[in-house]
Amino acid sequence: MTLPHPTRAAGLARLAAFTPSMGRAYADRRNADPGPEAERDGWPEHVSKLSPYLRYRLIDEQEVLAAALDAHGPDKAEKFVSEVLWRGYFRGWLEQRPGTWPAYVAGRDAALALVDANGGVARDYRAACEGRTGIDCFDAWATELTTRNWLHNHARMWFASIWIFTLRLPWELGADFFLRHLIDGDSASNTLSWRWVAGLHTRGKAYAARADNIARYTGGRFAPTGLVEDVEPLVEDGEVPRAAFAPPPLPQPAGDWALVLHEGDMGIATPIGRAPSRVIGLASPDPRAAPAVRAFAKGALADAVARAGEMYGCPGVVVQEAAAVGDAAAGAVPVAPYVPVGVIGDRGGLPVATFVRDYDAAIWPLATAGFFKVKTGAPARLRALGLPA
Repeated sequence: MTLPHPTRAAGLARLAAFTPSMGRAYADRRNADPGPEAERDGWPEHVSKLSPYLRYRLIDEQEVLAAALDAHGPDKAEKFVSEVLWRGYFRGWLEQRPGTWPAYVAGRDAALALVDANGGVARDYRAACEGRTGIDCFDAWATELTTRNWLHNHARMWFASIWIFTLRLPWELGADFFLRHLIDGDSASNTLSWRWVAGLHTRGKAYAARADNIARYTGGRFAPTGLVEDVEPLVEDGEVPRAAFAPPPLPQPAGDWALVLHEGDMGIATPIGRAPSRVIGLASPDPRAAPAVRAFAKGALADAVARAGEMYGCPGVVVQEAAAVGDAAAGAVPVAPYVPVGVIGDRGGLPVATFVRDYDAAIWPLATAGFFKVKTGAPARLRALGLPA
């Protein structure tokens, strides 16, 4: 597999190519994982592979939803639309429970310390990461993840379930493994998906990887044995408090302002009614991430800064530290798209004025509990944004 090219042009090309499949074809085949050997022209025809571009907002959710709804209508595109909404649901849920992220980080660090201290855990952890467990499907997916930096969504669920319930490894280590290697790795979607599989997101409801389900949806490529299919949800102490999400006031810089693009949002459109005097890209990839993940983030940022500079007719520069943003702004007021929980905060934060995208402001507040409220409330909000929902 050739890794996706980290540009908006490549994202738009992929969006155009996949739009015809966003209706019944996606609904009928979305769970099938034919494996990397079945790729044609780079991707399986029923897999969108839009997630790396959405992750960095080289393309955005409104563009993708508009393509699906215009081409297929709300009924035929319902399954695909729901998949896009899940991204906003997870982000909104985490924004309203920001304590979930540091709790995950603390659990991850404690689990990594356990690996260092316990030879048996270290052995099992390394075997899982290196694809040496003896479980055919799991080992193939571990190899695919580390060599291709991507997994089918259904395979991600199976993998997480086997990691947690069959291999009995800490879920935080699995979430960390994914986040370091997935080219579309997103703090909210990744963390909360692992919690969902473990039974921590929807309390009392865990996801079991079943051998017959895996064989069916992988076309018989795998016949795993020894899976724990009668799973008991994990339990944790307490519950993270929820605080309703309220978008910050729209920045109104009186003089020159600088647009700051970052790992959490590289979209170059702004709600501020005049052009910035300069564009600043903050490069802050996770130093623990796989080289391909860091390379995609670097390329995406370079593309976004170049496009923004051309669009606004101003200079653009990339800096390596949040502390350098002020100097790079050269007296202009730095303004950035909203910095999501878990993206930059662990690496020093970004102390600048921020604005929230209209789509996020519409969807995130719906994520107060389960996905159902987002699914049922989204059509009205999408129509208010001008989409034919």
